[in-house]
Amino acid sequence: MTNVFLTGFPGFLGSALVERLLERHDEGTVTCLVQPKYRSKAEQRVDGIDAAVDADATQRVAFAEGDITDRHLAVDDYDGLADGTDQVYHLAAIYDLTVDRAPAKAVNIDGTRHMVEFAAAADADRLHYVSTVVVAGDYEGRFTEEMLQEGQSFHNYYESTKHMAEVAVRERMDEVPTTIYRPGVAVGDSETGETQKYDGMYAFVEGLVDQGDNAVIPAPRGASEGEFNVVPRDYIVDAIGYLSGIEESEGRTYHLADPDPLTTTELVRALGEAADKDRTVIVPYPKGILKGLLESLKPESELLRSGGLEYQTWPASFDCSNAVEDLAGSGIECPGVADYAGTLVEFYREHPDIGTEGMN
Repeated sequence: MTNVFLTGFPGFLGSALVERLLERHDEGTVTCLVQPKYRSKAEQRVDGIDAAVDADATQRVAFAEGDITDRHLAVDDYDGLADGTDQVYHLAAIYDLTVDRAPAKAVNIDGTRHMVEFAAAADADRLHYVSTVVVAGDYEGRFTEEMLQEGQSFHNYYESTKHMAEVAVRERMDEVPTTIYRPGVAVGDSETGETQKYDGMYAFVEGLVDQGDNAVIPAPRGASEGEFNVVPRDYIVDAIGYLSGIEESEGRTYHLADPDPLTTTELVRALGEAADKDRTVIVPYPKGILKGLLESLKPESELLRSGGLEYQTWPASFDCSNAVEDLAGSGIECPGVADYAGTLVEFYREHPDIGTEGMN
């Protein structure tokens, strides 16, 4: 029997991962640390899991109201919770490219340190930590799964605080058995298109959908060389669900990214085709000009502001050797975005009211 403690529910990845864990573990509980303001949403999300798994399985989901920014997670019985935990999955973070320094530090760095302490107190069999490929910052060249502190600098507080959080996790790996997962830029589910927010690549989707048969999309100079590495939610959670269940994953870091990604211009053209455009014209511009423009944009332009301008000319590429090797034979592979772009565009058209802010 395995008892799991998980943060990041009812968030975009955490909600789907709970389903995978219930399916994998026939017995034991999945206890989700939930902020009080999200308790109602968490209960609704569990009700939705019934159809995907079964009602009996969801009876094994429990909630602990709390907050990772508190040293003892702001829970009623920290020691009791730790004593009853075998595996820890830490997904909670502020996933926002425009986040300010103070909240990013409190959640991404301090919160992660508190979760490592919790895993140590629980004497957990494993801590599963969800990082991100953006810990590469502005590194130029092939970034391997073993690399982390390579003298890179960062474009925003999201990148820098996630990097520092992973440093903190690695510092304790000799004491706390750990597996680290670095997803690429997460987009909607490849089968349904479902997503919790529109950011990053969705700035291109918005621009395409808002135009007629012939679309004009601006992209920074260098976009034809930079890889825009996007991955669908289902691949990320399927991979974590599988890799977290094998002994070989202990001590490993996995790039859950596309091993053969498109460049930014290739991505825009694939999205244009998915949006049924007769022609998609990509107009290059100097990136510095748009940076200045973005600083003066009004709030209604938030999708463009959160569109990940730096990632459109990303100088890093990501080696996925560990992930490809350990997923071999599982049937889990990262699909190319061109294969599911139509699903993402259709979901966007059918759900125009989703904003740029997820659950933090």
